[in-house]
Amino acid sequence: MASFPPIRAVERAIDLLCALNRSPVCTLDALHRRTGIPKPTLVRLLETLQGKALVTRAPLYGAYSLSSGVRQLSCGYHGVPRLVEAAMPSMDELTRKLKWPIALAVPDHDAVVIRYSTIPGSPLSLLHSSINMRLSLVSRALGRAYLAACTAQECRALLDILKLSEDPEDALARQARAVSAMLRQIRQQGYALRMPGVRPVSNTLAVPVFEGRRVVASIGLTWIARAVGQEQAVQKFLPPMQEMARHIRQRLNGL
Repeated sequence: MASFPPIRAVERAIDLLCALNRSPVCTLDALHRRTGIPKPTLVRLLETLQGKALVTRAPLYGAYSLSSGVRQLSCGYHGVPRLVEAAMPSMDELTRKLKWPIALAVPDHDAVVIRYSTIPGSPLSLLHSSINMRLSLVSRALGRAYLAACTAQECRALLDILKLSEDPEDALARQARAVSAMLRQIRQQGYALRMPGVRPVSNTLAVPVFEGRRVVASIGLTWIARAVGQEQAVQKFLPPMQEMARHIRQRLNGL
């Protein structure tokens, strides 16, 4: 709920842009009928939007249409912002239910990076924040879940990059048989866990997030190791995590 009354002029400007977006060309009369905004106000709004290069007017026909300038309004809405919008409601809801923090990670060259986390809403998190944390593709659950869901070609390319890494957590990438067995197991069971010995105070169960048939991210729930055993965690957390991944996929398709 907003803490202050909405700004009417902003609401009207957005309503006007939405009306213009529904038709290639609109007359003043048509815009008045669709929005209910008085014509003098419409004229002022349209001239303001013209001044910002968002609307253009054909004087001969007295009609208005959106200009190419509106593209700048959506240039930042892709990739990560879109993923976060799709994932946030389900992630927040599951943390409210289970109490443990959940993170969304996206690929970034030789790692995955956390772009959204429910830590602020979790009473059981060991960290104050994990946003922008980079995690190994071969040792961390979020990275493993993503890597295992990649196409064979992408997986080989990422492993070739990791073989050159000096990060100790990436060392497994140089052990072909071990990494192949690890990825095969993750694909068979449908989830990934953190590599044993890496930050043993906690563990993470992660699953991939798809858009269509392409993996675009991973989501992981982290719990304190001494509070929940690994088998118990898989039994309790895997079904809702997989269900959440399906909901996110559906939301991505709808955006």
